[in-house]
Amino acid sequence: MSSVAVLTQESFNEHRSGLLPEQSGVPTAGEEEDALPTYKDAFPPLPEKAASPEGTQETANAWTSKIRPLKSSVITQVFHVPLEERKYKDINQFGEGDQAKVCVDIMHKTGAHLELSLAKDQGLSIMVSGKLDAVMKARKEIVSRLQTQASATVAIPKEHHRFVIGKNGEKLQELELKTATKIQIPRPDDPSNQIKISGTKEGLEKAKHEILLISAEQDKRAVERVNIDKAYHPFITGAYNKLVGEMMQETSARINVPPPSVNKTEIVITGEKEQVALAVAMIKKIYEEKKKSTTTIAVEVKKSQHKYVIGPKGNTLQEILEKTGVSVEIPPSDSSSETVILRGEPDRLGQALTEVYAKANSYNVSSVSAPSWLHRFIIGKKGQNLAKITQQMPKVHIEFTEGEDRITLEGPTKDVQMVQSQIEAIVLDLVSRMDYTEISVDPKFHRHLIGKGGVNINRIKELHKVTVRIPPDNEKSNLIRIEGDPQGVQEAKKELLELASRMENERTKDLIIEQRFHRAIIGQKGERIKEVRDKFPDVIINFPDPAQKSDIVQLRGPRNEVEKCSKFMQKIVAEMVENSFSVSVPIFKQFHRNIIGKGGSNIKKIREETNTKIDLPAENSNSEMIVITGKKANCEAARIRILAIQKELVIRIQNKFWIDKVTIRGPVEEVEKAKQQLLGLAEEKVCQKKKSLLSGVRECKKNAIKNSHQTLWASLFLAAPPAEAPIQENGEANGEVKEPVDPNAPKKCDIIVISGRKERCEAAVEALKALVPVTIEVEVPFELHRYIIGQKGSGIRKMMDEFEVNIQVPAPEQQSDKIAITGLANHLDRAKEGLLDRVKELQAEQEDRALRSFKLTITVDPKYHPKIIGRKGAIITTIRTEHDVNIQFPEKNDENQDQITITGYEHKAIAARDAIKALVDELEEMISEDITLDSRVHARIIGARGKGIRKIMDEFKVDLRFPQSGAADPNLVTVTGRPELVDEAIDHLLNLEEEYLADVVENESKMAYMRPHGGSAAANDEQRGPSKGFVVREAPWTTGNEKAPDMTSSEDFPSFGAPVAAKTSPWGPKRF
Repeated sequence: MSSVAVLTQESFNEHRSGLLPEQSGVPTAGEEEDALPTYKDAFPPLPEKAASPEGTQETANAWTSKIRPLKSSVITQVFHVPLEERKYKDINQFGEGDQAKVCVDIMHKTGAHLELSLAKDQGLSIMVSGKLDAVMKARKEIVSRLQTQASATVAIPKEHHRFVIGKNGEKLQELELKTATKIQIPRPDDPSNQIKISGTKEGLEKAKHEILLISAEQDKRAVERVNIDKAYHPFITGAYNKLVGEMMQETSARINVPPPSVNKTEIVITGEKEQVALAVAMIKKIYEEKKKSTTTIAVEVKKSQHKYVIGPKGNTLQEILEKTGVSVEIPPSDSSSETVILRGEPDRLGQALTEVYAKANSYNVSSVSAPSWLHRFIIGKKGQNLAKITQQMPKVHIEFTEGEDRITLEGPTKDVQMVQSQIEAIVLDLVSRMDYTEISVDPKFHRHLIGKGGVNINRIKELHKVTVRIPPDNEKSNLIRIEGDPQGVQEAKKELLELASRMENERTKDLIIEQRFHRAIIGQKGERIKEVRDKFPDVIINFPDPAQKSDIVQLRGPRNEVEKCSKFMQKIVAEMVENSFSVSVPIFKQFHRNIIGKGGSNIKKIREETNTKIDLPAENSNSEMIVITGKKANCEAARIRILAIQKELVIRIQNKFWIDKVTIRGPVEEVEKAKQQLLGLAEEKVCQKKKSLLSGVRECKKNAIKNSHQTLWASLFLAAPPAEAPIQENGEANGEVKEPVDPNAPKKCDIIVISGRKERCEAAVEALKALVPVTIEVEVPFELHRYIIGQKGSGIRKMMDEFEVNIQVPAPEQQSDKIAITGLANHLDRAKEGLLDRVKELQAEQEDRALRSFKLTITVDPKYHPKIIGRKGAIITTIRTEHDVNIQFPEKNDENQDQITITGYEHKAIAARDAIKALVDELEEMISEDITLDSRVHARIIGARGKGIRKIMDEFKVDLRFPQSGAADPNLVTVTGRPELVDEAIDHLLNLEEEYLADVVENESKMAYMRPHGGSAAANDEQRGPSKGFVVREAPWTTGNEKAPDMTSSEDFPSFGAPVAAKTSPWGPKRF
């Protein structure tokens, strides 16, 4: 009696199904037991090894003894360079010079370690240590840089070159490293088939041998082109390309049949010569058979029904071909012919004809009358109403044509009738409860009717529950359509007409207000302009953008309100102009602190009482000018008060230092003697007394007087009498004036008396004259004034500071071309010259701006616009940058979609236009060709994130389009570009396909062995009933005292990577 062991692990189902073949009938127990495999059959033992004295130990260490020792990743190779091949042969400089430098450079570049030695025959031995990759690179460098180079050429067919290069050039790199040579392969556009090899003699021979081996392998492959009439292509491909697929699988050759859209008769077969010959024979056989056995019939089918015969993506044609074996030829869509040709075996043509008519008549086209203004109500918000119908009848196509009072339905006849009845019911309902009207309003008022952000039109829509359609600006239509409830339509119409009539009464007025006042009128955070708008709520006030530097402020609103607002704004501007009067007062620098007063009391008081703004120069500034800003009268009052303070300070100094007479007391003789001595001293000190009268301004500058006149300032105050005392002239005193006063004579306050030596007085007079300000006028065109003033007056302030003058620009309303410059005579020339230079700059800028604004329009078909723009705008940006122009493409809603506008210098705009035309000409020369590439290699060609396809497109300058998922022909790829480039790209793609397809076939064959045969195990399980597990006879645990292994035990069957649970013991864990 034999022993039976039972294992119930489910993972043995597949193995079990292979060991227990299906039996017919119900076997007996004995037969079933005899059919079981033995343990040795199921688990054959490993081959016996020779007995060794350490057999026991070997068995115990079975797991550890099989571990392979690790090899070092560092290798060492020795290369020998004979004397006659050495590049550097100077024996005296071994270890020095260029040879040593080259070795050091090679070590840095490759990371390998080099040791050089000289043999007795003066040959060079080089020991290279490092990782394999580094050693191979170092070897290549040594051969190319330390060894003289020879060269040779090898000729192989041009089509074999790509196999020498390999995928991404990997094969070529490997060959160069292996042979230590440099291999140059001619470019694809070079007709030469010569491959140039340079390196050592040994390397040349190796490289030539390897290249010829690669070429010999490729000689076994072949490409065959067979011309088959286009009408018979469907019979070769079969329905859904099944037949051609079977032929490719059977012959292992690649068969490329041009798609129906490409008018080519050539079928290309590639592969091994035998495979290609077999495929060609099969294709020709099918062609000859079909040519003899098939016939044709022509039938007339309405042009509108052709698309139903073709079906979505040609599926209906494929379906007819599959069912009947008949090919249906449909005329092109651009042809007016309605003749459809059926080609096939005579007994099948009748069935195919029935199918064609059935497909053509399976769809019906009908129309429903519905006013065009109701179309969007039928569609519903976001298509909700229409979605309900299309969900019930998905095969019906509903088409709404703008401007037509009908709706077109297309689909199966029954479905179309049901949809038609539903839409007619909706139309009747809408017509009964809705109305529409149209009103005529000038397009210039449309945006005002809409309001800012649509506030006006949205209010009307919500209030009256209507829809208002205002035509866009590009339509230039004056018709406004109102649709909705009849009552709401009438009310909305009335309100819109009222608004329109009010707007017709509106007036637009432009106010000229200097830009410098705009910010002041607007006020901080718009507070001041808000007050104006609140006062005139019906008037819209628009200020120009600060960047435009415009002085025009636009008012729009009812005529009367605009006039009132205009006057109010002009009044505000007049006040600002009045308050912006400015006067400069020269005050001696040392008196500025007295003008300010203690804690600013004096200046604060003057500001408050005169309502002016007073600015004093900084302490570290050399300027003596105090600037007063405000109304003219207030400025004059503040000026008088400041001058009064200076005058008072001057009088104090005069009173302190003025010596009117000297009193001498004593005996008469001594007094007379002292008097004579004093007079003598006076004559000695003051040789000559000169009195000079100068008419001019009292506000002169003492700091401009030269060092040679250092006594002048004291003389001015010591010589000028106090204001209260009359001036003494020619010995006359007590203010007695005997002669009548000349009314044209200068005022006493304008007279400066200078005392001192003659030459010093004359020098002081000249110095004072030089300090008297002079005013000149410079002619500057009025339109340039605002540019000279600059933003917030920065330009004119800069010139005033630079040239130390005052520049007065006339008010805009004067329209004057004169600019006044006031200052010292020696400063005026420089200031005038600087002002005229600035005028020249501005005129040059204006001319340049006019030249840059040249516009050029070019007409280009909109389909080329994306190509001209380029990926992420790369191409158009290059043109803009290269020619320094601005290029504008039309907006989406623009009427002239084919107009491209170029702005810039005329010659640059023309150059940019020529560049765009050259691009367009190149695009127009392009052609599109469809090729069939196995869909299994598409992903490989496209590459990760499209790198592969971008590389091909950049290299061949073509555009590639791969089919979308669900396409009728998933193998169809479109190549677009210039004819010669398209051909090169197609050849390249076919080569890639051939290379990648070999990998795909290899992987699929591997997967076939790895993939279990679906369904067999499950079928066996169903027939056998409940699983008994994996059953074997004569197991070792049945013959002795051993216990059968427990399939659920992790100790008997440990898993890889999971720890084995140790057995528990009453004595505790084991100690090692």
